[in-house]
Amino acid sequence: MKIKTGIKALGLSATLLAGTTLGAVVIAPAVSQTAAEEPITIEQPFGAPISFADLIDRVSPAVVSVNVVSETEFERPPGMEEFFEFFRNRPEFDDYFRDRENGDDDEPETRESRSLGSGFFISADGLIVTNNHVVRDATEIQVTLEDGRELDCELVGTDERTDLAVLRVKDPGTYPFVEFETQAELRRGDWVVALGNPFGFGGTATAGIISADGRQLTGGGAYTDFIQIDAAINRGNSGGPTFDLQGNVIGVNTAIISPTGGSVGIGFAIPADLAKDITDRLIQDGKVTRGWLGVSIQNFNEDMAAALGRDGETGALVAQVVKDSPAAKAGFKRNDVILKIDGKPMEDSTQVTRTVGGLIAGTTHDFEILRGGKEQILKVTVDELPDNVSDLPTMDGDSEPPEEAEPETGSAEILGMSLSTLDGDARRRLGLERDTNGLLISSVKSSSEAGRLGLASGQAILEVNFQAVSTPEQFEAAIAEARELGREGVLLSVRLNNQTSVVTLPIEED
Repeated sequence: MKIKTGIKALGLSATLLAGTTLGAVVIAPAVSQTAAEEPITIEQPFGAPISFADLIDRVSPAVVSVNVVSETEFERPPGMEEFFEFFRNRPEFDDYFRDRENGDDDEPETRESRSLGSGFFISADGLIVTNNHVVRDATEIQVTLEDGRELDCELVGTDERTDLAVLRVKDPGTYPFVEFETQAELRRGDWVVALGNPFGFGGTATAGIISADGRQLTGGGAYTDFIQIDAAINRGNSGGPTFDLQGNVIGVNTAIISPTGGSVGIGFAIPADLAKDITDRLIQDGKVTRGWLGVSIQNFNEDMAAALGRDGETGALVAQVVKDSPAAKAGFKRNDVILKIDGKPMEDSTQVTRTVGGLIAGTTHDFEILRGGKEQILKVTVDELPDNVSDLPTMDGDSEPPEEAEPETGSAEILGMSLSTLDGDARRRLGLERDTNGLLISSVKSSSEAGRLGLASGQAILEVNFQAVSTPEQFEAAIAEARELGREGVLLSVRLNNQTSVVTLPIEED
């Protein structure tokens, strides 16, 4: 078994946690050390794992505990000012209120807090990877090495969207480090090992297998497909590395799913290839600059394609276009389907997001889209992704109340749904412009395909296969047309909570 003096690993943290994985093989005791400025590696053993001890002995010097002091703004509870006023005119409190009034009361009050996480060296000169949420708002950062040394660190850069951060120790020296394995062919069932600082217990090792890869988490960002592992990950593991059986870092522990706050065997790690790319950019520039198109998108899958008679096609469906964005200037419209970017086919919305994020601001690119059943090319000059992108207005616009009352309309029962024409009240509630057509869902049978799909009372159907519908009769005609064409489903543009999404509704007759 051969080992180098650096360690390939990713970091663990104190609030969110991620797991690590190892390949299914035996670890033999024979190891060898190479030059001090090379990463630690281990020749992969054969057979079922008997012990992970030799692997852990070799890589653990590169893993650190991250201790953070931070300052956050402190907001007084509601009613505190009234509480102070009650005592203001009492002589025994004069000195307190005089000091309070002479001070700078406009300055926000802050509170010091301490947190723990994990991390690991990725270079001999002291660069460390951890999670962004571990060091957020930090005023002091210190790491504790396996030998007990405590070293002050400076922040090199952070990336909130992938939850990664890079630190540098202030003391010059040569440190054991690990490397990212960016070419790993991960399989479910491969062994992995996680190291970190759970609940402040530094140097803790756990082992398990890769449970799944390509996981997308709600709130986890559109730039990361997480590795799921069952090695125990707990609070304080965030930012730590997940190793394969050769001592390579295949992931950075980031998050867990747990009803109790402790490990239940569902942990998540940022894949090494993404972590390597982001940390390289942080080391070079201190930040990550991403390209921006200016659209909200969702997956355009094979079921959606089949509903439009485009079997086998995939991509990303444009749900909204941001006003004055690069997409708006290039002519993008809602319901456009992005099929290719610069000739490269897009599989889903995640691939589109990452591809656009990798484009350089100010450069022009070809976007092949599907609109009205026909492909066309839009040339887009991408911009830099703004920080407040979620607050930017879209081209849907704000709703306005109708000037005149609308005539009452009847309702109809179709595919398990009770549908009626949209009225002014429903438009205002759903954030729609006053001239928007559609159908209001007043009830849904739970046993119907619509019920199983999640459609519910209060939602609105704006389009069928991207064609506007304003009466139950138009909806029925669109369903009949799709059946005549041999389609098994139709696309419904559904409005809820000021957002429109597209779902595929099966329409096979009983």
